Amino acid sequence: MILATRNQHKIRELEEIIPGVTLRGLPDDLESPPETGDTFEENALIKARAAREATGEAVIADDSGLEVDALGGRPGVLSARYAGDKATDGENLAKVLAELGDTSADTARYVCVIALIDDSGEHLFRGTCEGRLIGEPRGEGGFGYDPAFVPEATGPEDGKTMAEISPKAKNAISHRGAAARLLARHLADQAHS
Repeated sequence: MILATRNQHKIRELEEIIPGVTLRGLPDDLESPPETGDTFEENALIKARAAREATGEAVIADDSGLEVDALGGRPGVLSARYAGDKATDGENLAKVLAELGDTSADTARYVCVIALIDDSGEHLFRGTCEGRLIGEPRGEGGFGYDPAFVPEATGPEDGKTMAEISPKAKNAISHRGAAARLLARHLADQAHS
């Protein structure tokens, strides 16, 4: 199955979450379409439709990001390019933290929508991970906003960021993990029908 991305982090993460599925990234000669949607669902479908049209194969695509309530839901669908089209994860995170300043970021969430397009049609799977942002990033694992995101699911006493927990623990509670488990359940149901 093709995963409409060249992000090796996403490919590895999804393969770990969806047992028995081997994912291939986008072929090098295939250009990624502009993500012009206003929602994660729209952007996931834009990417999946382009990959399906180019390859004719079953494809999945995801769009994910961080919504910070104190910032009116930003960075949202712009999470990967919040500080500019060529921005690094560190630059995007620094911009969010600078915008927050002294503002409380007690409520934030990661959102992931996975679009599947196969011979049965188009399907969407949405997962979220509630948490909060801290002002001082910590941890070496993960990517994106993980060093400043403390998930609720690990408990209020834990306090570890997504970048401080093991990949297995992260997959069990993450937004991408939640969406991927819904996708895996759908694929299993299809296989048994």
